[in-house]
Amino acid sequence: MRPPVTFVRTCLSRPLLAAARRPVAQYPPRNQRLLSSVSSQYENILLEQPADGVGQITLNRPKALNALSTPLFKELNDALQKFDEDPSVKAIIIAGSEKAFAAGADIKEMKDLTFSKAYSSNFIQLWSTTITNLNKPTIAAVSGYALGGGCELAMMADILYCTSNAKFGQPEIKLGVIPGAGGSQRLIRAIGKAKAMEIILTGKTFSGEEAEQWGLAAKTFPSFEELMKGATGTASIIAGYSMMAVKAAKEVVNQSQELPLSEGIKFERRVFHALFGSQDQKIGMEAFANKTTDIKWSHE
Repeated sequence: MRPPVTFVRTCLSRPLLAAARRPVAQYPPRNQRLLSSVSSQYENILLEQPADGVGQITLNRPKALNALSTPLFKELNDALQKFDEDPSVKAIIIAGSEKAFAAGADIKEMKDLTFSKAYSSNFIQLWSTTITNLNKPTIAAVSGYALGGGCELAMMADILYCTSNAKFGQPEIKLGVIPGAGGSQRLIRAIGKAKAMEIILTGKTFSGEEAEQWGLAAKTFPSFEELMKGATGTASIIAGYSMMAVKAAKEVVNQSQELPLSEGIKFERRVFHALFGSQDQKIGMEAFANKTTDIKWSHE
């Protein structure tokens, strides 16, 4: 029997971000200075807070079309962990540039690997679990190329948004290998065995419009600007709800991919019952009963 679900509130004495980003005057406000200071620690990613409660990580290797590498993933993991622990951040966006979310892995890093070296170092393991262990919801905002590892990274997010002309694919077969960061496993769960098998065996690409039609993407947008606006808007909506409930909702949806239906329903019900021990449940239902729209969640 599975143990009852428990919820842990994470407190951080020094939050990474302040509550909101205000317009910059002659001197940037303290939270922007802090964010700038944190961003300067990284070479391959940029950090910003586009809206209250929303943290954004942008892959920043423009000359390589954001090709993924171990140094980039180390920085990405570090920034994601800081956002996940920061109480001022409620939802996280992962983005690339208009031209490329991530055009694949950096082949220079892996072309000379041997089996012994790859196996003993557990190469790419760091890549395949980047987002999946986070408590907070993540949104991948994909424009341009999302190939190989880029496609795998996007599929790790809780919600995938993209431009209609984004280009997805798992072209590893053309290099004599296969997807190594969860591509075969996540793609088949999203679009089914037949389409996933065709894409992986042929190395063919598919568009953002097809990604939405097949259920991989939640929504497509006509331009990069609309994409980022949409991702920020959704992240802001999520950030406005009880973080206890958001964490629980994310947990039960993810478990649906791992458990048989009967066990998943039992798990969902146990989590539902557990939320009646939270202060936010009392606040939310009291507000509904009194038709109150301005809700101040306790997050306890």
